[in-house]
Amino acid sequence: MVFEERNAWTGLVVSVIAITTYVVIMLQQAATRPVGDIDWLPPMLWTIGGGIVVTILVTIVWGIAIGVRDREAATASDIRDRDISRMGGRVEQAFLVIAGLAVIALCAVGADLFWVANTMFAGFAVSAVIGSVARVVAYRRGLV
Repeated sequence: MVFEERNAWTGLVVSVIAITTYVVIMLQQAATRPVGDIDWLPPMLWTIGGGIVVTILVTIVWGIAIGVRDREAATASDIRDRDISRMGGRVEQAFLVIAGLAVIALCAVGADLFWVANTMFAGFAVSAVIGSVARVVAYRRGLV
């Protein structure tokens, strides 16, 4: 498994765990109070920050573990990796645009800040997961 593919897998797994954690926290709060009273900002920031930190740490540890055995394989990259990364980025951007349009629509109708922020968070979450899935599939099946 090449460096970029390991990063795609790391991003996918950490994103799914972070998103699930945030959703569980929000559902627990929604069970005891109205949605408008949910304290969403700290869990959202901790989830985003924690996901970034864990992704970085896993990438470093995985790179060290591979680098001990094969220094070249730890960071090797070629044109295929760049093409797959570019394709994954385009997939991610499409979902970010959709989320951005949804946020604009919510702002236009005067939606509560909870819905605006969580719609954008969901857009970033879906973007990260779908982009990582696209990269992993491209590594496994090749670019079409």
